[in-house]
This record gives sequence, C-alpha cells and structure tokens, in this order.
Amino acid sequence: MPSRRVAVIGAGAAGLVAARELLREGHAPVVFERAAGVGGTWLYDDEASADPLGAGGVHGSLYASLRTNLPRESMGFLDFPFVADEDSVDPRRFPGHQEVLRYLQAFARRFDLLGLVRLETEVVSVRRGGDASWSVSYCSRKLAGAGSDLEEEQSEVFDAVVVCNGHFAEPRLANIAGIDGWPGKQLHSHSYRVPDQFRGQVVIIIGYNPSGMDISRDIAGVAKEVHVAIRAAPAEMESTTAHANLWLHPMIHRAEEDGSMVFQDGSRVRADAIVHCTGYKYSFPFLGDDDGGDSVITVDDNRVDPLYKHVFPPRLAPRISFIGLPFKAIPFLVFQLQSSWVAGVLSGRIELPSPEEMMQDVAAFYTDMEARGRPKRFTHDLGAGTFEYEDWLVERCGLESIEEWRRVIYVAARGRIRDRPESYRDEWDDDAQLLEQAHRDLGKYL
Repeated sequence: MPSRRVAVIGAGAAGLVAARELLREGHAPVVFERAAGVGGTWLYDDEASADPLGAGGVHGSLYASLRTNLPRESMGFLDFPFVADEDSVDPRRFPGHQEVLRYLQAFARRFDLLGLVRLETEVVSVRRGGDASWSVSYCSRKLAGAGSDLEEEQSEVFDAVVVCNGHFAEPRLANIAGIDGWPGKQLHSHSYRVPDQFRGQVVIIIGYNPSGMDISRDIAGVAKEVHVAIRAAPAEMESTTAHANLWLHPMIHRAEEDGSMVFQDGSRVRADAIVHCTGYKYSFPFLGDDDGGDSVITVDDNRVDPLYKHVFPPRLAPRISFIGLPFKAIPFLVFQLQSSWVAGVLSGRIELPSPEEMMQDVAAFYTDMEARGRPKRFTHDLGAGTFEYEDWLVERCGLESIEEWRRVIYVAARGRIRDRPESYRDEWDDDAQLLEQAHRDLGKYL
C-alpha cells in the first residue's frame, strides 16, 4: 500500500489522533501547530482577544473554571483510556481543562507524536499542485526569531492534507436589533476567562448551551444580577434558578439606547454588559480560490460544503479531508474513527465511492435536512444520529464495535445536563455494574 506524505493542520485532539492513525497506516504525517504546545482548544491561555467580540488572533477559548461536560470514561480515545492515575492533576470524573490537556500530552508522548509536530508554525495557504499534490505555505516563529511579524513564508509539497484546525476560535454573534445604539459593553465567550470584570453589574448572557450554563453561574457569583436569554425558550419555562440572582428569559427582541434589553415576552432589563455564548463559525483562512478559480470548500451559515460524511470534498477526495467538524457527539471517539477512515482511504485499503456518488449522497443529505426543517447551521450536528455515524465509520474501517457502556454513559450524561444543570458533574448515579464493565474494558490498555 502506498505511503503518503501528509500535512496535518492543527495539533489538538483531532490533529494528534489523525497523525497517530496516519502513522499506523504507514504514512508520513507532518503536523503544523501555531501555538507553542500541543492540545488545541484545551491549551489554556490567560490572554484574551483585544477585540472582545472577535478572535483577534487568539486561538484559545477556555475559561478558567471550565470542566468537561462528559465523564472521562466515555471521553477518551478507544485504545488510550482517559483515567485518573497518580499523575492526574484533577481525578474527578468530570475534570477541569488542565486534566484534559495532560491526557492529550500523554497521548502524544505515548505514540511518539511530538517529533512530528512543528510548534509555533502557522499554515497560511494550502493550494493544489498540478500533479495531485498540495503546496502548503507556512510561517514559523521558531525559524523567524523572536519579534518577527511572520511575513516571510516557506512552502513544502505534500501528497495530501488533513484539516484539523478546530472550530472554537472564530466567534459567532447574536443579531440584536438596535445593538449599535446600546451603551453597555459586549463580550463573546471566546474572550471570557474569569468573572471579576462583572462584579456588582447586571449581566445578560445570550445562549444556554454548556458554555452559557457555566459562564452564567460563574458570573452569578460576583454580579448583582444575571439574566440568560435562551433561543426557542418554551412558554412554560421556569424563569427562576437555583441562584437567587440568576433568571432565564426568552431571546432578546431589541436593545434600547437607555441600556435596556427587551425580551420577546415584553419584559425588560437595564443591563451593564452582554456576554455572547453563541458559539463559533467554521473558518479555514488558509483555503481559498486556487489557480483554477474554484474553491476547495465554502462555508455558509456553518455548513462546510460539500463534504461526504463530514470528511471528504467529493471532487478532491482523498487528497484533502476534514477531521472534527461534527458536534453533539463523543468528540475524541469521532476524531479517531474519522482519522482511521482517512488513513485507510489514503493507503488504498478502504475504497471511496465515485465523486458522483459522493455528491449524490451529499445532495440527499441536504434534501433530508430541508424536509425535516433543519437549518443549515445544524449540518454537522450529529445529535441523535451520532451512534449511527460511529457505526458507519466502524464498518468502513473494519474495527471492533463500540463498547455499549461508552454509549450508555454518554446518553446518561446528556440527560443529566438537561435535568440537573447545577449538579450533574458532581452528583451522578451511573449503574455500578456499568462502571465496573467500563473500567474492566479500559484496563486492558493500561
């Protein structure tokens, strides 16, 4: 089977497991990482963007208090358990971000990946060559020296490119009528680290996914009042919470010049600040129009298009692929399965359908989404289909079936987030036999 020289963009969880799977398949990966260490989104950075509503060149989006919203048993890679041991910095089942970073660093050491990673090296351009190759241009702070503005580019040629740059760095903002005349301050969760700046203030949080839940409670510890605006809030929603100074509301209708925010139910709050916990945009600034005039991919309302099974652009497969786009899934597991599929396809061990067949599959997927009333922004939301997607990848890669306990624990955790948002990380009631089975299965890899 042929060995390919492959550029992997990003050394987070997706990039690291992609490099490991490529190595296993006999390929030669080179991993480009613009940060000074591996870990991707799990690499905490005290510095926030100077632009409170934009990325501002800052990749990290972690806030200091962040803990996982999945238990460690179901989070880890299939053959490298995420278990507490004597080296753990946080042995809890739902640990803080420091423990996840330690896990990823240990994974990189265990499989000799660190020597493949070029740190402080940012990919600025990926272009197709004339012989099915790819020219990857990059700038390296290490090579350019301290204080460099990174204007000088270098280029190398690769047989394939695997894009693993994550999707938690380019803020997505709520569209609020009248916001330009509103006098308060605004911040996206990308730039949130600690709550101190909101002490004694009235704060509105937009969004109630995991980051919105966490940050609203974080800020409630120091703020005068915290009001959370929730998309599509049900009419029967309770406005009160376990915090005496934290209330839930339907989405914002408009902002007013006196500092008030008017919610869709007509209620209003005069606020000092807004925190947008409204998610992120998929962004691939290094991709664009090539010399032939056509784009590798487009991104429209967070639909990365066209991609066969969220991974391969049909007309360019398998020479470029994307790992880690799906959400509402077991992330590290999906990264590993996608990476195994990509590595096998590049070596010729796994066959892809024809470009025409893949395009037909993409079109059918979009048609089904439209028929079910699913907006474009949910294109890569696996949701209830996550297990079906995992099983499809397992079958293509010829791997063993996913352990049932991993999925049962995942489903239970998702339910507890909904039912017990205040306490699900510390008050869990998993079946003892289920956990015993999980630890027994994981023990064979330790």
